[in-house]
Amino acid sequence: MANLFAAYLAEHYGDLEEYLDSFFREKTDRDDLESYLYAPLRAFSSNGGKRHRPLICLLAAHAVGGSTDQARSAAAAIEHFQSAALIHDDIADNGKLRRGKPCLHVTETVGPAINCGDYALTLVTSAVLDDATLDDARKLRILSELVAMMQRTVEGQALDLGWARDRRFDITVNDYLAMATLKTAHYSGAVPLVCGAIAGGGSEEQIEALRSFGLDCGLAFQIQDDLLNLVGDAHDKDHLSDITEGKRTLVAVHALENPAVHDEVERLLGAHTSDPAQLARTLELFEQTGSLAFAHNYACTLVTRAKNTLANVELDATCRELLLAMADFFVERLS
Repeated sequence: MANLFAAYLAEHYGDLEEYLDSFFREKTDRDDLESYLYAPLRAFSSNGGKRHRPLICLLAAHAVGGSTDQARSAAAAIEHFQSAALIHDDIADNGKLRRGKPCLHVTETVGPAINCGDYALTLVTSAVLDDATLDDARKLRILSELVAMMQRTVEGQALDLGWARDRRFDITVNDYLAMATLKTAHYSGAVPLVCGAIAGGGSEEQIEALRSFGLDCGLAFQIQDDLLNLVGDAHDKDHLSDITEGKRTLVAVHALENPAVHDEVERLLGAHTSDPAQLARTLELFEQTGSLAFAHNYACTLVTRAKNTLANVELDATCRELLLAMADFFVERLS
C-alpha cells in the first residue's frame, strides 16, 4: 500500500512552482543581470527535489485550522534557504551534479554561484516581509523562527565541516546527534511545521507539539539518508560515498565508539577509499558492531516518539493522518 505522505508529495509537488518562479521573473530590464543572476537561480530553483519542506509548511497551516495561502510565503522562504544551502554546499564539497544536472558553480563558475546563493538567502526574509496577507505580529514571529533556523543550520554545518577538516575521529553518538539536529532537524522538519502553524493561527500547544514532532522526524530523516547511502540501491552513483568521504554519520560514530574496531574504522574512513574490498570491509565492520541496526532502531524510536507527540493535540483529522504518514515515510524507506 502506498504511503499517504508520499502520495501527498507527488500530488502537490507543483502547487508552489509558479509562486517560487515569481521571485526570479521581471526583476530587471538589464539582460546581463538576468543572465548572471536571475536566470541561473531560476533554473536551479526549478530543479527541485520532492519539495517536502515547503509542502509540510502548507500542511501545518491547514492542520491548525488556517489556510495554506497564509503559509505560502513562509514555505517559499524555506525553499529559498534550501536553494542557497545546496548551492554553497556543492561549492564546499566540490560537487559536480545536483539532482542529475551540473552544479551551479560548474555552469556559472564559483564566484557567480556564490552570489546566486547569497541572493537566495535574501529571499528568506523578503518573501515574508512582502507578504500582504500576514499581519506584522505573525511576520515578526515567522522571521524570528527563520533566522534561528538559518543560524542553527550553519552551526551544524560548521561542526560537520570542522570535524572533517581536522580529521577528528573522537566524535561520539551524542556529538553526532547534536550536529544533525542543528544541521538538519530544524530546517527539514521542525521550522517548516512551526512557521506553517504560526501563519495559520495555531495555538501555542499546537505550535510546540509540531516543533517537537518535526525535530524528531527531521533527525530521523537525516539518519535515513545516512543508512540509504550504505544499504540502499547499490547502483546509485552515491552508493557508499559516505565511506569514501569519511563522513561522521551515526553509523560511523557508533562503530568508532567500539574499542575493538576503532582503529580499523578510523583508518578506513581516513583513507577516503573507493576500493571495493575496503568499502566492503567497512560495511562488514558496521554490521559486526551492530551500528547499522543501532541507527535504524534509533530512527524508528524517533518516529514512534514523534507520532506519540501528536496523540493528544487538536489537529485537522486529514492533516493528522498525513503527518503520521510522514513519520512512517522516513522509516519505511529504511525497511
